[in-house]
Amino acid sequence: MELYFEIFGLTLFLSTLFAMGGVGSAVALIPILHFLGLPFNSAKATGLFVNTLTTSTATFMNWRRGVLKIGEALPLALSMGIGAPVGAYLSTIIPEIVPKFLFLLLLFFSGSMLLFGGVKEPKFHLTHPGVMVALGGVVGVLSGILGIGGGSLLLPILGLLGFDPKRLAVLVSFVVPFSTLTGFLTYISLVPIDWGILGVSGVGAVLGGYIGNYLMHFYLSRDQLRKLIGILLYLIGAKLLFSLL
Repeated sequence: MELYFEIFGLTLFLSTLFAMGGVGSAVALIPILHFLGLPFNSAKATGLFVNTLTTSTATFMNWRRGVLKIGEALPLALSMGIGAPVGAYLSTIIPEIVPKFLFLLLLFFSGSMLLFGGVKEPKFHLTHPGVMVALGGVVGVLSGILGIGGGSLLLPILGLLGFDPKRLAVLVSFVVPFSTLTGFLTYISLVPIDWGILGVSGVGAVLGGYIGNYLMHFYLSRDQLRKLIGILLYLIGAKLLFSLL
């Protein structure tokens, strides 16, 4: 029971902090849950569930506001939804060191994007549905292997491909639940799941998302928060690297 309270508090804190910075918390939640003793694949299933809840909530709010254009995002969303179960299955049969190493790279990549980068100026104008299907398939497989939604990978890529930067967050919030939900359903059919941990993580994520969205206009600026989150991801990456040595 004590572990449940710890995980609830951890998820609530991370979801609040990351929501204030405008990014998803699973990239930090998964390795920390693993450090607390959860098997890596079980931690990834929890991360996928948390990301499904938070991004679905954001998508619903975008739909209510009338800023969501489903047609242009559907090829990307469907291909991600197909690719994620493939990645989730691969993650259960390949050596665990492989997804852990890929996750390590993701932590440093995401941290670097938050600290030093962002969406760059478009280099191409490749928004054809065929390009989106291919991109969604690759990102979906990686999302399934890593247990994340793929938003941290999609944002810079879609920006370079010529998508309107002002609409990127809306588009990514719509497509991510497709991969997180199908990836999560695949994991729970293949690995043991602690439903209590899943439940308290889900409640903490939803509450943290609402609190973070409310607080994002106070205290630190979003740019300062993103840099703070980037430093946190670097620290988690260093911890994971140390555990792999």
